[in-house]
Amino acid sequence: MTTKVPEKIFFDFVSTRLKQFRLEKGYANYEHLAYDIGISRSQYGRYEKGSNMKLSTLIKILNFLDISIEVFFEGIHEHEI
Repeated sequence: MTTKVPEKIFFDFVSTRLKQFRLEKGYANYEHLAYDIGISRSQYGRYEKGSNMKLSTLIKILNFLDISIEVFFEGIHEHEI
């Protein structure tokens, strides 16, 4: 049986995790991280607010932060409704 995660919960989870890992890596300001990754600060800010993004962009961010996909999505099923 496959467990589905509603889209709103998925994007809320992704935005929360992006902010969590950014802070853990020492970036108090998302604008500095965006600059270091090479993403516009306004676009990165939208990601942390739950906007949709390409999978390739998420992978670029996670690679920069040295976070695996598995670690990033740990616990997503705890947020199901």
